Amino acid sequence: MKPKRSSEVEALRAELRRHEHLYYVLDQPEISDAEYDALMNQLKVLEAKHPELATPDSPTQRVGGKPREGFVKVEHSSRMLSLDNALSEDELRAFDARVRDLLGGAAMRYVAELKLDGLSMAAHYRDGVFVQAVTRGDGRVGEEVTENARTIRSLPLSVPSAKAPFEVRGETVMNRRAFELLNASRDAQSLSRFANPRNAAAGSLRVLDPAITASRRLDFYAYFLLEEGRPKFATQWESLEALAAMGFKVNPQRKLCKSLEELLEFCASWEGKREQLPYEIDGVVVKVDSVAQQEQLGYTAKAPRWAIAYKYAARQAVTIVEDILVQVGRTGALTPVAALKPVEVGGVTVSRATLHNEDEIDRLGLRIGDSVVIERSGDVIPKVVRVHTQGSPRRRFHMPKRCPVCGGKIVREEGEAATRCININCPARLKESILHFSARPVMNIDGLGDALVEQLVDKKLVSSVADLYDLTVDQLAGLERMGKLSAANLVKNIDKSRQNPLPRVLHSLGIRFVGERTATFLAEAFGELDRIAAASPNELQLAEEVGPKVAQSVYDFFHEESNQKLVERLRSAGLQFTYKVKRKAGGPLAGLTFVLTGTLPGLTREDAKARIEAASGKVASAVSRKTSYVVAGEDAGSKLDKARTLDVPVIDEARLLEMLDGGR
Repeated sequence: MKPKRSSEVEALRAELRRHEHLYYVLDQPEISDAEYDALMNQLKVLEAKHPELATPDSPTQRVGGKPREGFVKVEHSSRMLSLDNALSEDELRAFDARVRDLLGGAAMRYVAELKLDGLSMAAHYRDGVFVQAVTRGDGRVGEEVTENARTIRSLPLSVPSAKAPFEVRGETVMNRRAFELLNASRDAQSLSRFANPRNAAAGSLRVLDPAITASRRLDFYAYFLLEEGRPKFATQWESLEALAAMGFKVNPQRKLCKSLEELLEFCASWEGKREQLPYEIDGVVVKVDSVAQQEQLGYTAKAPRWAIAYKYAARQAVTIVEDILVQVGRTGALTPVAALKPVEVGGVTVSRATLHNEDEIDRLGLRIGDSVVIERSGDVIPKVVRVHTQGSPRRRFHMPKRCPVCGGKIVREEGEAATRCININCPARLKESILHFSARPVMNIDGLGDALVEQLVDKKLVSSVADLYDLTVDQLAGLERMGKLSAANLVKNIDKSRQNPLPRVLHSLGIRFVGERTATFLAEAFGELDRIAAASPNELQLAEEVGPKVAQSVYDFFHEESNQKLVERLRSAGLQFTYKVKRKAGGPLAGLTFVLTGTLPGLTREDAKARIEAASGKVASAVSRKTSYVVAGEDAGSKLDKARTLDVPVIDEARLLEMLDGGR
């Protein structure tokens, strides 16, 4: 019976995959939803009776992952770089001229693809089976979202024709209809609406429960096919055709352009038709077709020279500023926001627009009551462009004297545009404060991820970073996705953080301009937190690398009453407020200054820094003529170029280790 059952299961899976491809990729369904559900239920019953036949690429595994506490960081096989923008036809012509000049006038073609407004993702396959998905992140390292990506119906879970490992990069998007349904559902639950489909797609791919991702009907459009981090085919057009043949959803609105005029015609034609599309676009991605020519053109530090994003002009409308409100962001920055008479811009009703800061309001000459031109920049974020006509009457806006959320002191540093609340426990910035406090280079409290911090604050278990030291195993174990063991480990890690030295404690306070390096210099200069808190701005400048701007920020922080109360609570919690300076005389790297760049093969950036400083050397963040050596690893960036320009010696990890052992 087993072979018969096995063949029956495989036949059902093949049939379901075919219908998924017809419905989600080709938009050509052959059966009703009810018929599809009946086939799926039939397969679920068979797999439940015969678990030995279950496979990770089965259609039943689309929503099978358990909720997780956080996301694992994963390094990409090769950099996922962002693109430079061309904001006009002239800029696109200039890009074309640069490309042709660098290629020496050789014949070339462009591939034009609609620029979908979503979240970039890389999907990895081994033996033809989907095994991992990673978000773009910072281009070098992203977050693993495998179980969430598995729920995207247009992303194949298996590609039987492919045996060698390969990678598909593309855009995860939410179409307009799914976006409207999601916001309608959130309205019914009295939840805040998503601002636009891109934010909704990004949020849906990064939730901790795959079932939530599945409910939001994301789509995946493929645009790169790689093997071992490199293009598999000789041209971009061949890659797109191969991806479509393999069963991936590839945007049909693309064109192979043999001339600049063909390319400009394609861009212009879709600018007027973008509202007809089922998804949001904000332009056209232009790529040189030949991979050999792409390699010849190369890259800048941030973007490929062989591709560019031609961005459509932002859509605008005129409306009235009825009021100016103030929002407090996650970092404590106070942002004025225009409350607008609702107006439709590009199919979206806009009632709020950012004004950035007081300087921007003054630059615009804006008053409450004025008629203004607003636009959705990049077709997404509403902003005020200019005053259209002056209102009558009209009122001047004044930034509040105290934080509108916590009532704490606000400051605006000289030369800074932003006004900030400096209360680390301000409810508006509390979550960000806790994440900073617990980060590895700061207090190093492992286990305090985004999802857990959200719960701690939302359930009012923590209203100050000091409250972390009062948490109990029972309190934590009662939270979602936290068992007794995880709770006990977290309490242990929190307790262990009490032993961190004063520089880390000082860094944890989130004082503006005071990072790890400056915190160490302050601790070394004063020896006690109380002496730092009592010092005048002039006295604070006696510490190495502390200038007037940093000194004033430290002084303001410790003279805010809410921060003084926090310091006392941290003292009661047993944190280290004194520092015994450990100085090594005449270490092997005494008198030398190093700059680290790129990824080293055997040392993390933190390890390398610690070993250099332990050997009496210094680590700087920027290359200058005072730099002794630049230590360069893989994917070294602009610091390596600066070192070569200044003739600063460049060494690798092996040479650094020799020097640490005394081999200068």
